[in-house]
Amino acid sequence: MLPGGSVQAHSTLTRHETRSGAAWLACAAQEEVDAFLGALGENALASLPWLFEFWALPHQLPPEGDWKSWVIMGGRGAGKTRAGAEWVRAQVEGATPEAPGRARRVALVSETLDQARDVMVFGESGILASSPPDRRPVWEAGRRRLVWPNGAVAQLYSAHEPEALRGPQFDAAWVDELAKWKKAEECWDMLQFALRLGEHPQQVVTTTPKNVAVLKRLLRQSSTVTTHAPTDANRAYLAESFLAEVQARYGGTRLGRQELEGLLLEDVEGALWSAGLLERCRVEAAPALSRIVVAVDPAVTGGAAADECGIVVAGVVSEGPVTQWRAYVLEDASVRGGPLDWARAAIAAMGRHGAERLVAEVNQGGDLVESVIRQVDPLVPFRALRAGRGKGLRAEPVAALYEQGRVHHLRGLGPLEEQMCRMTVAGYDGKGSPDRLDALVWAIHELVIEPAAHHLRPAVRGL
Repeated sequence: MLPGGSVQAHSTLTRHETRSGAAWLACAAQEEVDAFLGALGENALASLPWLFEFWALPHQLPPEGDWKSWVIMGGRGAGKTRAGAEWVRAQVEGATPEAPGRARRVALVSETLDQARDVMVFGESGILASSPPDRRPVWEAGRRRLVWPNGAVAQLYSAHEPEALRGPQFDAAWVDELAKWKKAEECWDMLQFALRLGEHPQQVVTTTPKNVAVLKRLLRQSSTVTTHAPTDANRAYLAESFLAEVQARYGGTRLGRQELEGLLLEDVEGALWSAGLLERCRVEAAPALSRIVVAVDPAVTGGAAADECGIVVAGVVSEGPVTQWRAYVLEDASVRGGPLDWARAAIAAMGRHGAERLVAEVNQGGDLVESVIRQVDPLVPFRALRAGRGKGLRAEPVAALYEQGRVHHLRGLGPLEEQMCRMTVAGYDGKGSPDRLDALVWAIHELVIEPAAHHLRPAVRGL
C-alpha cells in the first residue's frame, strides 16, 4: 500500500459514498462494479480494503452528534469488535501516518488483560488486523500497550483491577463486554475520572447486553448514543454452520433474544418469573396432550394505538392425580388489530393445534367478545371468563406452578416471556398492558387451576 493512500482515497470517495458504497457494490451489475473500480486511482484502489466506512454495516458507524458514550449492543458475532477497533483507528490516525489524530492517549479496557490482548489487539477483528501497513501500531508486550507511528498510545487495562485506572488520563477509551465485568461499577467509575484529556473525550462500549446496573445506568444518560444489531446482520462474515446451530439451539428463547438478537432483557425486582426459571422450563416438544385450549385477552378497539390482543395456545397432560398434571405453552399467536382480526387469529390457532375450546376474558367487551368470535365461527366451543382480582394476584398461582416445574415452554415465546419477567404481585412493571401474559394466565387457569379447585371442593366440604 502506498503511504497516505487511505487519505487520498477519501478525496475520491465522499463520506456519503463510503456509507452506502458496500450496499451498492453488492447489488450492482458486474459491468457497474468494473466501471467503478476502473475509475479509482492507484492509491484509492489500494486503500479500498482499509476504508471501513465503505464496508461497514449501519450499526458499526458512530452516530452523529455531540455524544460522550457510544454503546454498540449486538448479538454474538454481530461485528461489535471490528466497530470498536475501527473507532480507535479513527481517533488516533491523522492525515498522514506521522500526523497527530484527535486522540493521543487511549484506554483499552476488557474483563482481563488476556482478553484485551487476544480480542481487542490481536483478534481477527482487532486493532492490528484492522490497520493498514503504513499506520499499524507496534505492540510493546512488556508495557501492554500499542504505539502508533504518530506517537499515539493505547494502554490495556483489566476490569479486575479498577485501581490501575487511578492516575492515568485519556482522551478516548474502548470498553469491551462491559456487561460481564465482575467489578463493573467500580472499574467504570474509575475510567470516567480518567477520561479527562482533550476538548471532548469520548468512549465506545461494545457489549452483548445483560441485565446489569452499570449498563442500564449508562443507557439512561442523555450523553449516551446507541446502535444495535442481531447476530444475523453480520452473517456474510460468519460460518453458516454456526448460524444454523445457534438458531436451532437458542432461537425463540429468552437467552437467544439476549445473545443472538442483542436485546437488553430486564428482570424486575419482585417479579413472579425470572429468566433462569423460564430457561429451566424449556422443552423441545410437547408430549401427547390430553386437552388443548386457546386463551384470548381481547383488545376491544383497534387501530395503531390499541393494545395487542393476547392469544396463547396451551395444553395439559392430565394423567394421574391432579397435583401432577403438567401444562405446555405451545404458541403465542398474539396480534394487533381490530376485533375481527384477533377473532380470526384465535380461530386459526385453534385449527393449527386442534384445540377443543376457546376461552376469553369479557370484563371489557362483555357480550361483544363472544359476538365477534361467532361472526368468524358460529359453532366454536367458547367460554367467557371474568376477572375478579387484579392481574398480579391472578398470576400468582400460575407462577407457583412454574416453580413446581409443572408448566413448560416451547420455543418462540420471547415477547410473552418478556412480559412475564415484568409482572409482580403489585402489578405490571412495563409499558402498556401485559395482554400476552393475561392470555397465558387464563389458559393455565382453564387447564390446571380450575380443574384442581373443582377436584378438591368435595374433600373440603367433607371436613
